[in-house]
Amino acid sequence: MGNSLFDQLKKSGLVDKNKAQKVKHSQYKNKKKKSQKGAAVQVDESKLLAQKAHAEKVERDRQFNQQLKEEAERKAIAAQIKQLIESNCVEERDGDIVYNFTDANVVKRIHVSAQVHKSLTSGRLAIVKLGERYELVPVPVAEKIKQRDEQCVIMSEHAAEPELDEDDPYADYKIPDDLMW
Repeated sequence: MGNSLFDQLKKSGLVDKNKAQKVKHSQYKNKKKKSQKGAAVQVDESKLLAQKAHAEKVERDRQFNQQLKEEAERKAIAAQIKQLIESNCVEERDGDIVYNFTDANVVKRIHVSAQVHKSLTSGRLAIVKLGERYELVPVPVAEKIKQRDEQCVIMSEHAAEPELDEDDPYADYKIPDDLMW
């Protein structure tokens, strides 16, 4: 068991003593060359290419995972918005009064009751877009929706109260609430 490969080959007669010494001597020289300072280190191109390919694959995987994560966040936000609208929308809004509003520079209209019209004009209700339809929700809920996605909320022009100018000559003349355009 303690016999080396050289000893086994020597016993079988495949290697003689002179050949073995030449091989050992050449191996010794090769080791010494490699260990010398300033000796050129052989660069293995296949290892470099493999490392470069691995780094590129890791970067592609990272970018793909980032895209998946962003898509999942968008879906979660859309689901939150839908839930907020559906759970807080005004159910009894249908009526005979037409309320006009603008959505992306297009005038839209919904039919509302007198009470809902009053709430819209006073700024207590806001209009939000859910898919292709419009729903009415209280302003605090609309603010929560606006934090998630600003494009879903269509605020009423009357919701923001205009600033009063002290020098305004028409300050004493109030605009009636029942004007419709």
